[in-house]
Amino acid sequence: MAKILVVDDAAFMRMMIKDILTKNGHEVVAEAADGAQAVEKYKEVRPDLVTMDITMPEMDGITALKEIRKFDSNAKVIMCSAMGQQAMVIDAIQAGAKDFIVKPFQADRVIEAINKTLG
Repeated sequence: MAKILVVDDAAFMRMMIKDILTKNGHEVVAEAADGAQAVEKYKEVRPDLVTMDITMPEMDGITALKEIRKFDSNAKVIMCSAMGQQAMVIDAIQAGAKDFIVKPFQADRVIEAINKTLG
């Protein structure tokens, strides 16, 4: 069981991923609606793992990922992206993301990414 921070600007997406995580025994310890909030929440709750949307207002997921990794170089972040954002996914992996999942979320893929990242 991991403590997870869920970051997405769409409340229903946070709800969907939260549902998948809790049904699989993980605990969602915090949520954030943009990258700036994500960085704050990360420092506050020190989660085991973060699921991070790429495209968000205020601060995008890749910038937030870089900020979180400056604060904690061991941060485990899984990026979430819509189809067709391959270039952004590559940027995210280069910035230190451990994995990425594509929306719409498929429960088994989400859990597989989390298990692999926590490994």
